Amino acid sequence: MHIDALSRRLIDRFQHGMPLCAEPYRAMAEELGCSEDEVLACLEQLQAAGGLSRVGPVFEHSRAGASTLVALAVPEARLEQVAARINAFPEVNHNYLREHRYNLWFVLTGPDRAHIDRVLAEIEADTGLVPLDLPMLNAFRIDLGFPLGEPS
Repeated sequence: MHIDALSRRLIDRFQHGMPLCAEPYRAMAEELGCSEDEVLACLEQLQAAGGLSRVGPVFEHSRAGASTLVALAVPEARLEQVAARINAFPEVNHNYLREHRYNLWFVLTGPDRAHIDRVLAEIEADTGLVPLDLPMLNAFRIDLGFPLGEPS
């Protein structure tokens, strides 16, 4: 995937924090010295090319409700169908396929633990699969940033 100069600058500057204001894309454009339309087009191109999965906040789960890591052991023949059903839940993010008996892994978030439990029960009822509920016990923070810099 080719990443142009504006995309590199956009990623390097904003992968760790977008402006918290009414018009964040306009503020980003001002800082990068381009137009808001260029920023939006750049983000759309990155997403279409598979270089960007989402633009949005990452919340501290203990301050913004509850969350848990969930794994499902999905038969190969049902993977697409089950993944589509899981992705339909607004509480689900970061859904990944893994090479393991538990092959579908995702994060489930909600306003409180009772809500999480209701969604887990609904997932089990809908899919016939028993979710493996793996709530976080300890947080280990890493800076998962990937500075791009200038092309080599």
